[in-house]
Amino acid sequence: MTGHNSPARAPGWRIPLIGGVPADQRLLGAVPELVEAVIATLLARVPTYRRLPHEQVAGELSQVTERRIRALAQAVRTGNPADDEEFTSVREAAARRAEEGLPLDAVLLAHHLGMEVCWELVTRDAHDDDAADLLVLNRLLLDQLRQATSAAGAGYVEERRTLADEQRAARLALLTALLDGAPAEETATRAGIRLPPSYAVLCLAVADHPDERAPGVDRTVAGHRKLRRLRTELDHRTRQSALTALSSSGGPVLIPLECRPDAVPADMWQRLADTVAGTARAAGVPVRAGAAVAAPAGVAAAAVLATEVLEVARAFARPPGLHRLDDVLLEYQLSRPSQARSRLASLLAPLEDGGELLATLRTHLAGGLNRRHTARTLHLHPNTVDYRLRRVAVLTGLDPTRPADLLRITAAIAARDAERAQEPA
Repeated sequence: MTGHNSPARAPGWRIPLIGGVPADQRLLGAVPELVEAVIATLLARVPTYRRLPHEQVAGELSQVTERRIRALAQAVRTGNPADDEEFTSVREAAARRAEEGLPLDAVLLAHHLGMEVCWELVTRDAHDDDAADLLVLNRLLLDQLRQATSAAGAGYVEERRTLADEQRAARLALLTALLDGAPAEETATRAGIRLPPSYAVLCLAVADHPDERAPGVDRTVAGHRKLRRLRTELDHRTRQSALTALSSSGGPVLIPLECRPDAVPADMWQRLADTVAGTARAAGVPVRAGAAVAAPAGVAAAAVLATEVLEVARAFARPPGLHRLDDVLLEYQLSRPSQARSRLASLLAPLEDGGELLATLRTHLAGGLNRRHTARTLHLHPNTVDYRLRRVAVLTGLDPTRPADLLRITAAIAARDAERAQEPA
């Protein structure tokens, strides 16, 4: 029994009589039978409760059920709601179910089924002239059910929020350890995560959404909405296995891979590229990503490389999407300051005064050296293209029509872009 030994009745309260017997006595006289019936109903109609250990069902769950039946009987006897202590115990029991992983709908259904079983027992011997008492009893039981489910829902949600906060903190601690190059095995164990053979280490750059620049729109709110869509898609595609520390402008993402760093199949790279593309579509903005793969112990160095690859992709105006070192080898090498880079860039200095010559040269290289494609792209006559390419050869000594000169021309353009990208704004 909960509460005081002799709780006072509510003013004017008369205990409902069902079949000539006070309803509270019907409940108290059938406590063992009711406990057994409630437990049997839960196991039969709520499959998740079958996962609980037998000793827990026979012990804690049966004890909680008996307590609720006795509290219900007291409410029927006094006409008063159960005391705060009773609903505190309901909150605590729901919190335990949350910790055990039972879904909220199952926990709330358990309360409904328990009340249903009690109602059926109390009313099974009702007489035709018990209608008024049945209505009173029904209102009281519904009120008890409302309070119990409200307390259970609150306790469950609070515990899930606490567990989620703890899980986020543990995952962030693991991400930090990996990015810092610190030993991560113990941190992974605390987070309940098995370290994989390798991680795909991504560094994302997320563009602004138009809403973030729209007049009268709260930039912070728009950024959070964009980030929420991106995270949701990323969680979906990685089955919530990715470790992230993202802001509205981007950040690091570690995706576990079940392969060695030196044995990443081509289709895995394609899936990673699809993941980046999918998150960009979900967020509604362009997303660039530098990418590298490393064993857990090498994540810190891989993160530095992924960041550098991303910087190179942005500096050389590579399109949004996934970029690996292999995709920007030349540009990456030329992004390192050196005398050779400056000398390469200077090969195109004679074209500085003729902007159309450099633009024509870039278009011609990008179009696979097809003069008609270049002409269509620039809205020129093919003969004009030929003339401009000859001028490039005269001014620089590098002939775009000679295979031997193409490598130096390509490197010179990349070196020039690298030099320009590192000039002060």
